[in-house]
Amino acid sequence: MSHSPLVLSIIDCPITPLKPQLWLEARTYSIPAALLILEAASSMDYNHDVASELTKQNIAKLLAELPDGVEVVAAAKTRTPEEVLEAVNAGIKIIGENYVKEAKEVYGLVGKRAKWHFIGTFQKHNVRRNVLELFDMIESVDSLEIAREVDRRCAQIGKIMPILIEVNSGKEPQKSGVLPEDVEQLVREISGLRNVKVMGLMTMGPRFGNPEDSRPYFVATRRVFEKIKGLKLPNVEMRYLSMGMTNSYKVALEEGANIIRIGTKIFGERVGSS
Repeated sequence: MSHSPLVLSIIDCPITPLKPQLWLEARTYSIPAALLILEAASSMDYNHDVASELTKQNIAKLLAELPDGVEVVAAAKTRTPEEVLEAVNAGIKIIGENYVKEAKEVYGLVGKRAKWHFIGTFQKHNVRRNVLELFDMIESVDSLEIAREVDRRCAQIGKIMPILIEVNSGKEPQKSGVLPEDVEQLVREISGLRNVKVMGLMTMGPRFGNPEDSRPYFVATRRVFEKIKGLKLPNVEMRYLSMGMTNSYKVALEEGANIIRIGTKIFGERVGSS
């Protein structure tokens, strides 16, 4: 398609720092349409830069307010690899993934710049070599069956997998996790496995609008944590208590959490979320 000198002079002038392919796309249209494309593309770049800067500010503020010894897991569900990489570049050291497929996509860009925790429901079909090689910790083990399968697969690759036991502190039938009264027995059974190591507990707790309503469930989980820690079981190191998310992490910290899982406070609201 030919272009008039006027069209080319407008399209070729450096009115905005766009990628070459966007200039080429704009060239195929009339002057008004081309300018609209350039304006939209420029707006997209601007919005991305604003979002990136907000992520950096959110992370800096969050890390500055945390006590020593508290680790932040960036809950990356539905976030793009580019968003996650920006968070890592801004100081995030642990990425939390709910889904293996998403984790692999993000890992392709981020790689070993961060540690990787699985924080979703861990099912038997997830227990594959390439999955276990990717993750540095599984925070959501809730059965001896899963623990045994992880142990068997990790033995094949010469790895000891740190795990947290997921506690269903609200005793919600629709949620995964071990009931508080059953945690000790499960930990005792898992302690005999050679290629997994219990490193603590994790709980989601019921979801509330008022974070203070989460406190009783964090208290209950901490009590189980302290009880098991006092037992000094072999191959069990009760180091981590993973509790609290964007809405409730401050209460969780007051109740002893030293891992918090933060999504919205880092990345902003998910697209389509209410």
